[in-house]
Amino acid sequence: MKIELSKEHKAELEKRHRVERDGRIRDRIKAVLLSAEGWTGEEIAQALRIHQETVYEHLKDYRTQEKLVPTNGGSQSSLTPAQSEELICNLEANLYATVQDICGYVQETYAVTYSIPGMTKWLHRHKFSYKKPHPVPSKADPVKQAEFIEQYNLLMKTTPEDEPIEFGDGVHPTMATKIGRGWIRRGQEKLIKTIASRSRVNYFGSINLETMSMTIGSHEAINSESMEAHFKTLRDKYPKSPWIHLVLDQGPYNKSERTAQSAKKYRIKLHFLPTYSPNLNPIERVWKVMNEYVRNNVVFASKTEFKETLDAFFNSTWDKIANSLKSRINDNFQILKPVPSG
Repeated sequence: MKIELSKEHKAELEKRHRVERDGRIRDRIKAVLLSAEGWTGEEIAQALRIHQETVYEHLKDYRTQEKLVPTNGGSQSSLTPAQSEELICNLEANLYATVQDICGYVQETYAVTYSIPGMTKWLHRHKFSYKKPHPVPSKADPVKQAEFIEQYNLLMKTTPEDEPIEFGDGVHPTMATKIGRGWIRRGQEKLIKTIASRSRVNYFGSINLETMSMTIGSHEAINSESMEAHFKTLRDKYPKSPWIHLVLDQGPYNKSERTAQSAKKYRIKLHFLPTYSPNLNPIERVWKVMNEYVRNNVVFASKTEFKETLDAFFNSTWDKIANSLKSRINDNFQILKPVPSG
């Protein structure tokens, strides 16, 4: 909703902004001026420290009526304390996409009318903010997760020092361009070339949280055969350890009979995470770091270049950055809370 202003009109608004004493009016003038200079609604909201929908309301008022003076009653709540508590409970239990939806609910439930700016102020005053919800696997079981954490802590306490513990997982990055956040100058757009290639590389790796060392290899496919290859590499890594402990998810190749026999052959004890519990596997965060370093916003010319870049990360870059990542990649587990139904 960009505002178009003539040179004279812009000068008039800037002059009014300099002499205006009402902060609400100054915000409206700034929103109009910044929009005319090419700023987006999100950028204006961030600069003025107001909600994005409030910005859109200001711009709509100016576009349709050239309105700069607010006519709402300020931020005083029209709800009773009891109604406010009920509304807070409703907002905590339900996710509303827009302030307008909340205004509609309040009007229908309590016969109280709020403007969008007024409701936005109410929300801020009651410690609500506009952000993405946190995704949680629908079948995550907090009880089983708590049981695993208890078992893991016992394993850490009772395992001899010469028996390492590693967390393992497979990852299948594709060549398709992965868009990530970055610093872009206000009022400008950053264009990134993209490709939609389905070419991918399969890795299976494990990490020792005590040393932050990675053991990883690429494979045609992740299956019982590649698991055995990984077990052999681990045994070569820890030749004198009586046993090696490896924590895995419950993927089919992790629990196959052949994998169990291979683990026994190389004196590896397998420990399994509860189903739907990626939050309990620290190596999942390694994959995220890998994306940040070598995949985000990068276009690869060929599958060979793609694989060489990933190999370089795991074989060279990781050793240089691993110790700086202990605060991100660790066993400070958090249990996923169940999402209420309905």
